[in-house]
Amino acid sequence: MADSSLHEFIGPVRNGIREPSLAAANPLYHADQHDCGCKNAAYFLPSNIPNILEMHSTTSSQASHAISLALFCKVVDNYGDIGICWRLARQLQKEHGVIVTLWVDDLKSFRRICPEVATDSETQEIQGVIVRHWRDQEGIFRAADMPNIVIEFFACDIPPGYIKAMSECTPRPVWLNLEGLTAETWVEGCHTLPSPHPQLPLTKYFFFPGFNQRTGGLQVESDLAARREAFLADPRAAADFLAQFGVTEAGMDALKVSLFCYPQAPITALFSAWQASGHAVICLAPEGVGGDAVTDFLGQPSIAGAHATRGSLTVRVIPFVPQPDYDKLLWACDVNFVRGEDSFVRAQWAAKPFIWHIYPQDENLHHVKLKAFLHTCPAATESLTALALAWNGAAGDAIDVAALWRDMQADLPNIARLSMDWEQVLLANGDLATNLLKFAETVPPRV
Repeated sequence: MADSSLHEFIGPVRNGIREPSLAAANPLYHADQHDCGCKNAAYFLPSNIPNILEMHSTTSSQASHAISLALFCKVVDNYGDIGICWRLARQLQKEHGVIVTLWVDDLKSFRRICPEVATDSETQEIQGVIVRHWRDQEGIFRAADMPNIVIEFFACDIPPGYIKAMSECTPRPVWLNLEGLTAETWVEGCHTLPSPHPQLPLTKYFFFPGFNQRTGGLQVESDLAARREAFLADPRAAADFLAQFGVTEAGMDALKVSLFCYPQAPITALFSAWQASGHAVICLAPEGVGGDAVTDFLGQPSIAGAHATRGSLTVRVIPFVPQPDYDKLLWACDVNFVRGEDSFVRAQWAAKPFIWHIYPQDENLHHVKLKAFLHTCPAATESLTALALAWNGAAGDAIDVAALWRDMQADLPNIARLSMDWEQVLLANGDLATNLLKFAETVPPRV
């Protein structure tokens, strides 16, 4: 995440002191309470005020129906950004009955994780969500068409005409900037921080996902754990699912690893370690992931269906799959290598050992974020941390990937147990969609 997007609109400074955030001590928030230093403060919706989300409606017909919400997404990290937004949009619609319009600039990337997307369509409805192609910053928008809530993901700069239309509503929409995920402690002081627009009568609030109750929590559907447990309890489910990728019954006894990473990762060194491990390893890599390292191992182009075996390692290239099937892939594997934000979050809900390849940033800022997470997550044991740092180029030059992998492999039972404990900690924070709507309820209507 480029922190400058936050610092440009960080909110007012009074008497030389930055106005504190609205960080909450539980998943309920109140937008008028500013006490980020009081970690035990109670944040609640007073009983004497009505449902403010209905009051934010721009027409009488909206007021008597479901909440409406627009979510703007620019695809930067190929699949991570749209992955997060698509999951959130579906959950808001399915579990909360919100009328969601998802604005996306890159429908081709979207289609890789959702085959129902028509890349030549300006407006379409998919799984109950209205999807609109966000082509540019132009356009004329009407105040009457504005939703109750507007979310821009990752400070993606929604069209000026849209912002102007928001300012002309009576009352005006709740405007949120959904920021990127980080375990750094500074987000607790910025979560729900208000940012008045410099010219228009609008206030934007920063909303941070995170790993504790002083943040917005993580995106997770209410039935995800039950679906995962049903999958794992079925003795045939994993084998039947992996069979479509060429994994045989005999292959189910191998150590199964999913690989989703950026090209900078030391993939060749890890492949060499697996080849010489003496224990069968099956690596499942989505088409196009891994660059030259995967192609060189295969001795052929890395297209879906390609596979090769060298020593103890078999690499199989799989197609990109819809999000529900990617969850099953994480559940079916013993270890998951994930990247960016969306797969990173889903790996934690899979409650399996995983290595995170964080999105590279200038001046190695991503190393700070990586280390913050490794410090926060109890499943990041010494062996996992050592391999994660090496995987992200944060461990110096003289690294022995084979030795690091052997140490982590020996520790896998312990890491698996700690991963399940970590999942319970995260669940106690509430889910991002619910926390977001609860906060929006507390934002006073601006007329």
